[in-house]
Amino acid sequence: MQLRAFGYGRSADTSKRGKTADVYPMRLVAKPQVGGRPLVRDGLMAGAVAGVLSGAPSTVHALLTGRDPLAAAVAAGDLLLRREGSPGRSRAARMLAGAVAHTGLSLGWGTVLAVAVRRTSLPPVPAGVAAGAVIAALDLGLLAHGRPGRRWPLIRALPVWPQVADHLAFGAVAGEVLRRRG
Repeated sequence: MQLRAFGYGRSADTSKRGKTADVYPMRLVAKPQVGGRPLVRDGLMAGAVAGVLSGAPSTVHALLTGRDPLAAAVAAGDLLLRREGSPGRSRAARMLAGAVAHTGLSLGWGTVLAVAVRRTSLPPVPAGVAAGAVIAALDLGLLAHGRPGRRWPLIRALPVWPQVADHLAFGAVAGEVLRRRG
């Protein structure tokens, strides 16, 4: 590859009418954003919308089975507030901590998903569902129900399949938001 003015390179590929194509060097010039929107903003938007809507499967399951529909929100508070060290913490404090934890995780995973969707050839919604499955395997399988999960007994106590459905819904909704944002 030969460097040209402004840090662009010229590739050796001459398949386009005998002309060489411009190549974006990794360190010198950032590749322009698709549609002119920053990737992080799209990811934060996708994470925010998906974070709000993705709890529907477990909430519906809880209502249909007579369980507490807010148990997942209280359990998410277990991520920030140690259960053993704070037996006097109120349910409201745990729900507030759960909202903070869930918001942070949703925005973070939404941003990761925005990067993944842009880098794959899959359509955004199927890519989001696949990413939701991977996130569920990591969050629920490895962290919550694996060896580290002993730290979060409230999360371990939740039924697994509704939580998996929440993660798949998160991926699908985030994928749809990313598809609409271009």
